[in-house]
Amino acid sequence: MFASLRLRAVQSPIIPVIADLIRSCPGTLSLGQGIVGYNPPPAALAQIEQFLAEPTNHRYQSVAGIPPLVARIIEKLTAENGLVFGGSDEPRVMVTAGGNNAFIAAVLAIADPGDEIILPTPYYFNHEMAIVMANAHPVLVPTDADYQLDVAALRAAITPRTRAIITVSPNNPSGAVYPEATLRAVNALCAEHGLWHISDEAYEAFTYEGAIHFSPGSIPGSDAHTISLYSMSKAYGFASWRVGWMVFPQKLASALRKIQDTLIICPPVISQFAALGALTTDADYLRGHLRDLTAVRAIVRRALTALETAGIAEIPVAQGAFYFLLRLRAGQTPLTSLEIATRLIREHGVAVIPGSAFGLNQGGHLRVAYGALSCESATEGIGRLVRGLHAIAD
Repeated sequence: MFASLRLRAVQSPIIPVIADLIRSCPGTLSLGQGIVGYNPPPAALAQIEQFLAEPTNHRYQSVAGIPPLVARIIEKLTAENGLVFGGSDEPRVMVTAGGNNAFIAAVLAIADPGDEIILPTPYYFNHEMAIVMANAHPVLVPTDADYQLDVAALRAAITPRTRAIITVSPNNPSGAVYPEATLRAVNALCAEHGLWHISDEAYEAFTYEGAIHFSPGSIPGSDAHTISLYSMSKAYGFASWRVGWMVFPQKLASALRKIQDTLIICPPVISQFAALGALTTDADYLRGHLRDLTAVRAIVRRALTALETAGIAEIPVAQGAFYFLLRLRAGQTPLTSLEIATRLIREHGVAVIPGSAFGLNQGGHLRVAYGALSCESATEGIGRLVRGLHAIAD
């Protein structure tokens, strides 16, 4: 007996593959998984006492999330993202068990088997996996040399079976931040062709060098066709707590309630209490961590510049998230990106994620993550990477 044909068509998740390699090579420094190195704010942990004080909190709660958290999310989205809520309809917000839960729920709500969803490459691997699991077809559209969207190419990819266009900004895996004008153009393209615009904004807090995050859901009239996805995992150090949320057009409410009730019944309530505390924490919490992360980013960028100078790799502009997606120059090595990543772990004690996991199968691409690093570990880890790529290229 075998797994379903549908699941056999889904790529294996790369993070566990790299994690197994790391475990087999003690002492490896990871520049792989996309997490931050700091913990949730104290206000989040303080809310656990509030959760435990009421015995009924151990029972199932609202499928869309506990009302105080939903209300706080709406306040946040209104003040920080420019989204507009109001009228007699129920709130268009659903709390989810992280951003991945929100994404697959969105795909299940809008797509039937055989439908097409346009996915710019490089893509976030779990997005591509979710589309295939739903028996839909990911239509891959390349980005430019700096991993920026090509709106003309997105338009050309639309067919009668197209149901949505996905954007991720700030981007995982490239670190690219899409300009407001580009996101407005994609949103208008979706409106013109009757498509959904799924906007993944999990890294909204992480921008650098003057880059500004823009939420397409703030565009007047976009609430009819825009699905916006958010996550607590990154900015608030909430990776294992599994809390995110989605903002959706009201016409999808019934479908999403069916999906949510089937997948998880309700988001983890103890995590929702912690999220409520986190969202009321002082802004200095985030500012301090972002300041530290910016210092780590500078160390990594300076070291990667040496690879550019040596003609080994190109480092496209990355003004967001906590990634650099480097591109090995043609002719440097005949190895695949997975083979390079494997050698870096086994021979040089440093882990990165191969570009093949993100749909980059031509040439050597490697995603370097620095969100969990300190200045000290960044210096050591990126030093190992630079030395390892020099050795592999020789």
